[in-house]
Amino acid sequence: MTANVTNAIRVHETGGPEVLRLDEVTREAGAGQLLVRVEAAGVNFIDTYQRSGVYSVELPHALGLEGAGTVEAVGDEASDFTPGDRVAWVWAAGSYAEHTVVPVERAVRIPDDVDTKTAGALMLQGLTAHYLLRSTYRVDETDTVLVHAAAGGVGLLLVQLAKSLGARVIATASTAEKRALATGAGADEVLGYEGFDTKLRELTGGIGVSVVYDGVGKDTFDASLASIRPRGYLVLFGGSSGQVPPFDLQRLNAAGSLFVTRPSLGPYIADRTEYEWRVGELFEAVGNGSLNVRIGGSYPLAEAANAHRDLEGRKTTGKLLLVP
Repeated sequence: MTANVTNAIRVHETGGPEVLRLDEVTREAGAGQLLVRVEAAGVNFIDTYQRSGVYSVELPHALGLEGAGTVEAVGDEASDFTPGDRVAWVWAAGSYAEHTVVPVERAVRIPDDVDTKTAGALMLQGLTAHYLLRSTYRVDETDTVLVHAAAGGVGLLLVQLAKSLGARVIATASTAEKRALATGAGADEVLGYEGFDTKLRELTGGIGVSVVYDGVGKDTFDASLASIRPRGYLVLFGGSSGQVPPFDLQRLNAAGSLFVTRPSLGPYIADRTEYEWRVGELFEAVGNGSLNVRIGGSYPLAEAANAHRDLEGRKTTGKLLLVP
């Protein structure tokens, strides 16, 4: 086993961004693990939920679930990798750090035609966009889809991937600058949030969309339901505006036998073969230039609190990274 004393961002009590602390910790590659020098760690809303207490975690808790970097040491039963390999990962806790430990089942090699920061920016949000479009609701050329927060990290990827599957894409974004980014990503129509359900009905001849991809949550939920065609889907995959309160299921009946689902990434990558399929398609799309990963901001590790403030304040577009 190889140990390394390193700096990592941890939470000792739940609260606002100010509770994030830069601690000195020891990281060791045990059996089936890699010790990785982190070159980019992704910042995600799930990190803010863990920090604030929306999601319960054992304290102190080391934040960060995804990243990319270079293998420095290999534990027993991890012989598929060697020091010097460039790897990316998701669902490996403690990635807000100079060094982290990655289970081999979560690590994937980065192809030569994908740079390390892009790989780190792609993992959680790219895999999320992939499973939402390819598995939660299988989008094809017959579909019209609505993507909320289309200038965000997941949103920009959803727009591009949905267009690659042949769908008509209607998007929402809060500012003219963000709407321009969504248009640049390929959205067919881009709306502001005010009255979007009414405008969307006009754009679809009163029919509505096949599926709404909603990572905003509380503020958009009701109008999202009002935007769906009969037997359509509302895929609620986040809550940047707050969590959706309980609601009367009879509303789904009255609106035309609608479906509402609240998926998360874990079950869609639990199987290694499925995980590699999703990552492989994403890396291929980045490598051939058909998928652009926008990095909207890079912060030093010690400025993780500022990254959280900017993310929660909706001041950002694309992906935020911590760069140790």
